[in-house]
Amino acid sequence: MTEESRKSIHGQWSSRLAFILAATGSAVGLGNIWKFPYITGENGGGAFVLVYLLCIALIGIPVMMSEILIGRRGRRSPINTMRMLAAEEGIPKLWVLLGWAGVVAGFLILSYYSVIAGWAVAYVFRAASGVFTGVTADGIGAMFGDLVGNPEAQLGWHTIFMVMTTMVVARGVRSGLEAAVRFLMPGLFVLLLVLLGFSMNTGYFEQGLDFMFSVDFSKLSTAAVLTAMGHAFFTLSLGMGAIMVYGSYLSRNTSIAKTSVVIALLDTLVALIAGMAIFPIVFANGLEPASGPGLIFQTLPLAFGHMPGGVLFGTLFFVLLVFAAWTSAISLIEPAVAWLVENRDMNRVRAATLVGMITWLLGIVTILSFNRWAFEFDFAGETKGSGIFDILDILTSNIMLPLGGLAMAIFAGWMMKKTSVVDELKMGEGMLFKAWYVVVRYVTPVAVGIVFLNLVGVVRF
Repeated sequence: MTEESRKSIHGQWSSRLAFILAATGSAVGLGNIWKFPYITGENGGGAFVLVYLLCIALIGIPVMMSEILIGRRGRRSPINTMRMLAAEEGIPKLWVLLGWAGVVAGFLILSYYSVIAGWAVAYVFRAASGVFTGVTADGIGAMFGDLVGNPEAQLGWHTIFMVMTTMVVARGVRSGLEAAVRFLMPGLFVLLLVLLGFSMNTGYFEQGLDFMFSVDFSKLSTAAVLTAMGHAFFTLSLGMGAIMVYGSYLSRNTSIAKTSVVIALLDTLVALIAGMAIFPIVFANGLEPASGPGLIFQTLPLAFGHMPGGVLFGTLFFVLLVFAAWTSAISLIEPAVAWLVENRDMNRVRAATLVGMITWLLGIVTILSFNRWAFEFDFAGETKGSGIFDILDILTSNIMLPLGGLAMAIFAGWMMKKTSVVDELKMGEGMLFKAWYVVVRYVTPVAVGIVFLNLVGVVRF
């Protein structure tokens, strides 16, 4: 296939920096700032962080390289890329299902992601109005309970966030996606550093560092290892088609290996800084780091309500959370929009509006799972209490994304011709390429396979 025929009809990133900002924006989201701190607290701190970092290095980066090279090779939406490459490489057409699975995973994730992001939007206004000031723990808990227990209020905030996301995607690659991340990503980093500076002066910064980086493997369970691996895929946006479709807009002159490492490092840095900013505030106010999903929306507002400058820093924190969620959400919706533009002769405005409306409707299921449809169930020895939301989170983060990443690795490592892979990676066949090839062919499949065998009870550790 000629280079001309490989050009994307959707446009191309203007530079390597634009792609790094966009892909990092996709990776940096609620997973880093909302989810990473509370799952670190639930799983014992330092040992979990160490396993998470190993998952990023040994699985996350190699799979990201695989997904970007597949995307750039195909230059289409994930579904059409897999269909075209399967034909080009002479392998079964069923590999197109990998593209479909990524799009479906993106739909499911965004449907509940947008609801959580809607909470963050609501809390920006709450923090700015000073309602947290002087309120007791019971008062903060009641506020959060009132929000999640009120389907109509949640629907309003969920709607606002989906409109924000749809408007950006409708404007296209350069005018929409790239323009948004060029503003949002620097803003996100500045806000995060401001909050980190505040945490360093709480008097509990050292205790926060000790919690995050002191390793005690006695606190690490098999379920925690599964959570760490699932979160590595979730936080890097792997296995859902987002990185693949962003890769399809990448210039042929850009190094996939170097760019993947930079994105993973920036994403991990944000997660670690978020933890270092949050845990000192938690400890300074005598709060519980293992307080689950409510860590951001219940324990931190309590802290902000009792600290000097709490209105300002609380508002900044939730603006940061909205920025992070926004940059990820636009990447989750993009694969489906790209497919509609390619296959249904739609312009981007119509395609983005349609996908946004479908995702918005799915989000209503998550909204109801926190109140009218709530029920409990056990997973890996833990009791989950938010019904369908927890099921969607487990299905996507712990099952679909790792399996999608595994399939990406198998496709790049075993299905594509080695000459095609070498041509796309453009890093020669030296030691770095050989190391990546071994990891993506053997280490990643074995690691993911072992964790899944344990999950379904075939083996126990």
